Formats: sequence, C-alpha cells, structure tokens
Amino acid sequence: MAIAFRYAARSDVGRVRSKNDDSAYAGRHLAVVADGMGGHVGGDVASASAVMDLTSLDRPDHHGDGATVLADEIQNANQNLARLVLGNPRLGGMGTTVTALLADEDEIVVAHIGDSRAYRLREDEFRQVTRDHTFVQRLIDEGRLRPEEAESHPHKNVLMRVLGDVDASPEIEVETVRPEIGERWLLCSDGLNAVVRPETIESVLRSGDDLNQIVDTLVELTLDRGAPDNVTVVVVQVFATDEDAPVAPQTGEARGAVPDPGFALTSDEITGDAAAGPEAEESSAAVLRRDLAARPHLLVGAAANATQTGRIPTVSDSILQRRATLLQTSAPDTLADPQEVESALHRAEAAAPSARRRRDRRALTVLALATVGLLLVAGGWLTTTWINSQYYVGEQQGNVAIYNGVSQSLGPVSLSDLERTTDLRVEDLPGYTQERVRNAIPAGSLEEAERIVQELRESAPDAGPGPEPRPTGTVRRATSSPGTAPDASPTASPAASPGGDR
Repeated sequence: MAIAFRYAARSDVGRVRSKNDDSAYAGRHLAVVADGMGGHVGGDVASASAVMDLTSLDRPDHHGDGATVLADEIQNANQNLARLVLGNPRLGGMGTTVTALLADEDEIVVAHIGDSRAYRLREDEFRQVTRDHTFVQRLIDEGRLRPEEAESHPHKNVLMRVLGDVDASPEIEVETVRPEIGERWLLCSDGLNAVVRPETIESVLRSGDDLNQIVDTLVELTLDRGAPDNVTVVVVQVFATDEDAPVAPQTGEARGAVPDPGFALTSDEITGDAAAGPEAEESSAAVLRRDLAARPHLLVGAAANATQTGRIPTVSDSILQRRATLLQTSAPDTLADPQEVESALHRAEAAAPSARRRRDRRALTVLALATVGLLLVAGGWLTTTWINSQYYVGEQQGNVAIYNGVSQSLGPVSLSDLERTTDLRVEDLPGYTQERVRNAIPAGSLEEAERIVQELRESAPDAGPGPEPRPTGTVRRATSSPGTAPDASPTASPAASPGGDR
C-alpha cells in the first residue's frame, strides 16, 4: 500500500506585519511550511527559496529513501540561501524555519528545524510531533522553566536553529512514522500556535470533511485574536493510493500560480545574481515554472508571490539540473509536455557560454575600455557618495558598534569609520545573532542602525546557556508506528547550532 495526501493551505499577513515572510507548499506527496526572518529585506526571500527548493520532492518514487532524500534537500536549500547572500550582502542574516512532510511508500517522513510546528491527529490522539528549537524550549528541557511560563517569557522568540547563511550544515531533526489511513496532519507557522490554544486547534481539525474550511477557520481564529505575526496553515489527510494508477484530482485542487512568460524572471535586487546573465536566469525560472506546472499543488505566502510576479529566487545549478531531469522522468500522472521539457533543457544549455557569445563579449570589452576613463570619474564620485550614506552594525573590541560606510576595504584602505560603540557585549547575544554582528548587519541609515542595535539589545537573554559548539551537520532520526509516541522530553542535542531572534 502506498499513501498520498489530500490537502489545503492558506497564508495571511496578519493584523500587524506589513509583508508576509511565510511560505508554504502542499501537494500529493509533500507539504512544507517555512517562516522567514531577516528584517524588511530577506525573510520572504529565505522562506520562498527554501520552499521552492523542496517542491521537486513532490513525487511518489522515493522507494523508502525519503528520510535521506528530504534531509539532503533541506541541506541543499540551506546552501542555496548562502549563495543568495554571497550574491547580495543586503540579504545577510536572513534565515527560515522549515517543517516538512514527505509521503514515502506507506510512511511519512517528518523533517524539522526552527519553531514552525507539525501536529498529528488520529482517532484517539492529538499531539505536537515536532519540538521547537527555541531558547525557552531549551530551558524547559533543562528543567529551568515550566511550560506555562514559556508563553510569557521575554525571549520566547529566540531561535536556536534555523536555515540561513550562518551555519553551513545545520542539524535537522528527521522522524519516520507509519500513518493510519484517514489521519490528519497540521503544519503551521508560529503565528497560529502563538494565539490559538492546542485544544481549539484539535477541535477545528476534527470538524467536518472540508479541509479548505478547516484551514480557513484556523486562520480566521488567528485574525480574530489580533494576529500579531504572519500565519500560515497546511492541513493534509492521508489516503491509500494505487502505486500504478494516476491519482484522481481532488476538489479545489490547483496546479499552482505559474507566471506569464512575459514577466521578469528574476530580480537582481533580490538574488544578486546579475553575473549569471539573463539567459541563465531565464533557464532557472523556466525550469521552476515547468516543474510546478507538472503536478497538482497549492503554493501560498511569499513563495506564491514570487511565482506570480516572476521574482523567483535563483536556484543552484545542481538543483536546476535535477529539476530538468525530473521533468524528463516524471511518473505518468505528472508527466510534463515534451515540448516544454525540451524548451526548458535548451534554455539550461543556453546558459553555458558559446564561442559566438565569447566573441561578442570580447567586442564589448573593447567598447568598455574606450569609455572607462569617463566611467571612472563619474563612478568614483557616485561610489564615494553612496558609501558615505551607508551604515552597518558590527563588533568593536567585543562590543556592538555602529559604523559609517561598508564593511569592506580596498587593500589597506578601510571603507568605513567607527560611528559609536555601545555598551552591549556581543558575547551576551544569542549565538546566531553573534554571527550576524561579526559578519556585519547592513543598514541604510543611522536611524536604521540604531533600531538594529535596539533589537539586538532586546534579544539578549538575561541569563542563558553558554556558547554552543559548532554543529556537526548530523541528522537525527527516529521511527514510530501507530500507538507509539516519541519521548516527550527529548534531550537537547550537543550539536545544536545557535539560532536567532525574529
């Protein structure tokens, strides 16, 4: 027996936030929720990028290797976030949670990092499957805080583990369970469980057969309670399917939001991937669009906005090639149009420089040299003006400090000056935030830099655990079956990587 999902999903910006940093995907074999962080620039990019990287797993052919495949793909998503930051330093410090379900033959693989949650509802049981990777959960695990005190703790939003550009190999918790036919799962960002009680969530999940009505009710309950954060909800119900037969469409199922080809395919402002050239950008976005169009699914939040506007985060070459291959080898019920596959592959090949394009570049080089004198004069003045308008928050002799300029140098010449040093010690900040400060947090003005310092000050725990060791990148796995449950009080892993505050 193989299993698949019936599903529904909804995301809302909430009553307070100005933009939605959540993303989610729901399909026949995959469900993902990601809650991004990183200020006004990077949160939506981080969650959308992570979700888009995972969507290629929505297929039935994992053959019992789902735990390894899902964990590896989340690590790939983490590496892609680092590439995005490398291309655009403005995205520095962005990160995202990820909570995902993957249907693999007759099992469900649960993968998790951060504080988005997975809940499991069976006939006689409702429980939270994932454990929050937060500072307060660490205190609870160590017996230093009672669960009822966590809700009002001033540092309840400090994350100890996330995907992002700080940790090259974050520890991801992976668990495999054998589900019962008909059971339901809920994935949600913390915008839901922060204001809606677990008993209320359970009651709504048990109400009726309409999954769309269930997700709508949960989001509306959050909005009625003030919704101080973005809220994203995915509900799936497990059903048995014949492995050799296509799955019949479910009511309300869609093939997602695929942008018109006339839209811009990638935004340099978001991805910083201008060096790849428009042809490389087109191939990346084209393969993503065709991959999404090849299967029924729902995409909500920042990821949906990315596809609707064409501002799709660029994926790595390895992911791009794998998606093109999957389009060629799709199962019969998800097979893409052969002409679309051929067109996507041709665009991918066009991203590699040909001899003719190399000759064109040489001609452009000669033209550029003819005008370089004028550009140097004008560019030097513009660059100096721009640098003088920039600020960043960094470290000065162990203290948080504000600098005027950019955190770079030209040989022995520094491109920044110390504006002022604060009394806030870097070592007093959560580990993930320490890394952000040491790598420099960019700010567009002095006022923004001062606001960042204030946020850092608020994130510093009054008293917390010492510095965490660097992660080993290992994946913890557990297996359970109906009637069994994992340890209610798991011990914090010594390989946990410090997270951040959002």
